[in-house]
Amino acid sequence: MSTIVILGGTGYAGGSIAREAVSRGLRVISYSRSEPSERSEGVEYRTGSLTDDTVLARAAADADDLVVATHGQDVGGSPLVDHVDRLVRAAIEHGARLSFVGGAGTLHVAKGGPRLVDTPDFHEDWKPEALAHAKVLDAIREAPAELDWFYVSPAALFGSFAPGETTGEYRLGIDELVVKDDGSSEISGTDYAKAYVDEIERGDHPRQRFTVGH
Repeated sequence: MSTIVILGGTGYAGGSIAREAVSRGLRVISYSRSEPSERSEGVEYRTGSLTDDTVLARAAADADDLVVATHGQDVGGSPLVDHVDRLVRAAIEHGARLSFVGGAGTLHVAKGGPRLVDTPDFHEDWKPEALAHAKVLDAIREAPAELDWFYVSPAALFGSFAPGETTGEYRLGIDELVVKDDGSSEISGTDYAKAYVDEIERGDHPRQRFTVGH
């Protein structure tokens, strides 16, 4: 049985991925900095931060897939990009595939067009987090060749504030935002998680960023 270890496994994306993985019979270990207020059946919960070398080493040692589902701007007082090298080293040492729940801001709104974060209508309050995730993406793209990794950007509208509809379906893109016919771009947490765990099981995008939307 494959083991998925999720750093940030009690958050919106991490929790959705945990539940989807458990539903497929995978072993799931969730790390968070505090005890969760709610627990999903079948998930093993542990406390600890990826900023702690001992925690990270144990997490990577237990993982076939090491999923990072934390904020980009602030992880225990520093941005996530500051810890990418540590995550990469731990994953390589223990033979785990490393993956990231990314942001939509780095996606291009059209072929050859600007990034979503650089468009005039992008919400100012969201920019620091989007730009923090952009640095993570840049860093993981420079990872040594021996690291197996992937990075999944959601559609533009994604989060607990807009849980969306579970359709059981999704569309994929690479570096361009997935947009519906009406111009909207969204994905529910459940369908994002389906796409994420599909990638874990199928490995269709090795060492790539890709995106998912309805």
